[in-house]
Amino acid sequence: MTVFIRLYNYYLSKDKDLAQKLRPVIGFTPRRLGLFKRAFYHKSMNNDGKNGTSNERLEYLGDAVLSTIVAEYLFKKYPNKDEGFLTKMRSKIVKRKTLNDIADQMGLDIILSNYSQGRMSHSMLGNALEALVGAIYIEFGYKKTKNYVIKNILMKFLDIHDLETRDDNYKSLLLEWCQKQSKDISYQTLSKFKMDKRDRFKVAVLIDGEQMATAEDFNKKSAEQSASKKAMKALAIGA
Repeated sequence: MTVFIRLYNYYLSKDKDLAQKLRPVIGFTPRRLGLFKRAFYHKSMNNDGKNGTSNERLEYLGDAVLSTIVAEYLFKKYPNKDEGFLTKMRSKIVKRKTLNDIADQMGLDIILSNYSQGRMSHSMLGNALEALVGAIYIEFGYKKTKNYVIKNILMKFLDIHDLETRDDNYKSLLLEWCQKQSKDISYQTLSKFKMDKRDRFKVAVLIDGEQMATAEDFNKKSAEQSASKKAMKALAIGA
């Protein structure tokens, strides 16, 4: 019966265009096609924005599932590493920038753009990826989802060895520099406003009370990271 449902979704359903776009991207035709369609609806897109039609609930589920899979994957891959190393590596993998890049490589932007009215931000890609993992979990359960994520996402689009040596937590790096230089560092939210029906934040990083850089993003933490990166460049840290 499942095979027939997948064939129907691919050839005959009203969302067959989605099924035909999804298959080369994720490698299979979903049985619960409506669920996968919802994974690409951001609350700011062309719907009423309620939880029932946006991908927020699936994103919440996918975030938890992905974090568990990555934690187990790292635990087995690095049997001799301590908890600190594993935690840092997991953070690097599930952070927004990494997920955005993976989703971009997968081609999720092509599908996501079909459901977008306003300007599509890069962060929507990572949200859609988490929602997609949530949909896959509901479709297949944990074991098959784990195998899928490891084989088709982590091993295919992630350079795990590059992540081991890379440190792009600019806020942490800037904080460490300020501590060594005996300088005070703080972050200030300059404004919060609406853009494409979403909250957007403008933040500043101050060192010894002097504003060093500002940045904007839909996520406050991401804005702080961008401002920290600009401040490091202005101060020639790591140059």
